[in-house]
Amino acid sequence: MLISQTRNGPTYIWTQEGWLYLAVVLDVFSRIVVGWSMATIQDATLVVQALHMALTRRCPQAGLLHHSDRGST
Repeated sequence: MLISQTRNGPTYIWTQEGWLYLAVVLDVFSRIVVGWSMATIQDATLVVQALHMALTRRCPQAGLLHHSDRGST
């Protein structure tokens, strides 16, 4: 498996099906991956799916702050 990540760019993974983009939501307190998504194209859906998985898995209380230093896709 080949994983490539540039400092200011996307993470993508070589698979038998070709390159896939990877979006990850990390809980910075626990350092646990709480949501992720992979797709053949890099668009907003990729990020929204990862965030939705994180919210579904963690069920945060009101007042959650989500920070992304990558901007929008």
